[in-house]
Amino acid sequence: MDRRQFLAASTVGLAAAVAGCAGSPLSTDDSGSDGNQSADRGEITVSANGEVEAEPDRAIVSVGVEASGESAEAVTDELATGAEQLRATFDELGIPEENVEEGQYRISPVRKRTGEEAGFEGTHSFEVTLTDVDRVGEVIDAAVAAGADDVGYVNFTLQEETRAELRKDAIDAALANADAEAAHIADNRGVSLEGTTAVTTGGVQVHPVRQEAMASGDAAGGAPPTEIDAEPVSVSASVTVTYAFGE
Repeated sequence: MDRRQFLAASTVGLAAAVAGCAGSPLSTDDSGSDGNQSADRGEITVSANGEVEAEPDRAIVSVGVEASGESAEAVTDELATGAEQLRATFDELGIPEENVEEGQYRISPVRKRTGEEAGFEGTHSFEVTLTDVDRVGEVIDAAVAAGADDVGYVNFTLQEETRAELRKDAIDAALANADAEAAHIADNRGVSLEGTTAVTTGGVQVHPVRQEAMASGDAAGGAPPTEIDAEPVSVSASVTVTYAFGE
């Protein structure tokens, strides 16, 4: 959260309407009305993007169990046992029940190339939400020790409060980029900006970081614990701003 980096990417659109002013350095038209106010004024429209980065404060870990057997009933029973062991482990780790959601549950027949049935296989996974991203490796190792053999992915993202704060920062960054672009255009054209006449905000997006998870081994047996370093999560925003200018 302490490390935030503003990244800029902007595109510029330019429009001008100056009534009755043939010598304007930007495009003109003759609207004819309200001459005193519009004769010396035009518009510059800028579209700009802003992006900020922050360390993730929320992680979603996908772990589960797999099973195979001669019958669907046998696979169902094995998956149920494995899922129960995982839930008990999550409880021992102090993970709230509402932070453990059902992921994928599937049982399907296994067939040979000839089409002949050769038993069944299945998987039962969970998505575990952590508000302490430093515990990701601990949770993966504990799940593997409890019998998890389907370690899928980790999504590093942001909590709602953090998203709301960074959303404002991203919009601020986009507006700052728009101001800089408009000032550059006005300076290049030899005109003076006189204020903002319209602002439109586009979509604000959070870009999570997804990593494939893999346990490093049996930490209890001497293997080092699993460590997953998360890259910063970015939040981007776009704005379109129209500025009035005068000669």
